Amino acid sequence: MAELATIARPYAEALFKSAGSQAATLAEQLTTLGSVAGNPALRQFADNPKVAAPQVFEVITGVAKTALDSKVSNLLQAVIENGRLAALPEIAAQFKALVNAQSGSSDAIVYSAYAIDDAALADVVASLEKRFGRKLNVRVEIDAELIGGIRVVVGDEVLDTSVKARLEQMKVALTA
Repeated sequence: MAELATIARPYAEALFKSAGSQAATLAEQLTTLGSVAGNPALRQFADNPKVAAPQVFEVITGVAKTALDSKVSNLLQAVIENGRLAALPEIAAQFKALVNAQSGSSDAIVYSAYAIDDAALADVVASLEKRFGRKLNVRVEIDAELIGGIRVVVGDEVLDTSVKARLEQMKVALTA
């Protein structure tokens, strides 16, 4: 993984420097391309020596189904021509981190056992932003194994107030 991060950094930084005020818009496009490039079947197709770089480019842009900015398009062509398609998801992640750092925000994933309505989510986000001291871009995912409560992941920080975590703590305390 460290190798992919090392390969991805110059690409992400170059796009970030050239993006300027468009960085947030380009981040969405790059995230889409990163998810497409993460497909093992597509990477196998791209690694085939009989397939030319323009064909790989056409397949990826066709699957992505989004209009690409010329900067993102040029980056994609450079990544394909240099045989670095496997690094594209990491490029997208590093670019998103640069955009977040510029805006002073972070991505957060809230895992919940049940769907959270908009009013409750707004309260949770306000509390989390206060707790973490920065603006959060929150995404909610349902995880029935939590039984109840929520588990929040912001970067490498985890805040777990789920019933599952409390049961695990009780189990450890009782068996110790």
